[in-house]
Amino acid sequence: MNSKEVILTPDGYRRLEEELELLRTVKRKEIAERIKAALAFGDISENSEYDDAKQEQAFVEGRVFYLEKTLRNARVLEDDEISTERVSIGSIVLLRDLEYNEELEYTIVSSAEANPNDNKISNESPVGRAISGQPVGSIVEVTVPAGTLKYEILGIRI
Repeated sequence: MNSKEVILTPDGYRRLEEELELLRTVKRKEIAERIKAALAFGDISENSEYDDAKQEQAFVEGRVFYLEKTLRNARVLEDDEISTERVSIGSIVLLRDLEYNEELEYTIVSSAEANPNDNKISNESPVGRAISGQPVGSIVEVTVPAGTLKYEILGIRI
């Protein structure tokens, strides 16, 4: 079974490795202790602590599987692979929202390391897809559920 290559920044790869290590070493132990404690209460048929622990265990195991697969299929970008001529994964892009005249800065990353709270947007997101491959000075339109956004690309850096 061939899996899709996942392109990661060095920082993204490191953060996913750290999360995987935390889940394998700390979270698994915590959940095992919670299950053991819940079993000590006796009848598990109406034991919400046991049910909660088993649900968390399923979530953690699913996340471990996802992270292992992602890291196995990862290709880590080197700085010299990131262009400052055109927007690509790894680019830090300065945009101007033409409607509100606000400047926004985003790092373009793969979906595996996207985190809008850290201004890291996926190259597969509507904005990421619209600006990918574009040079400085381009004006792009992004169709989103709320309408159409217009951005000017002011700068690209690593």
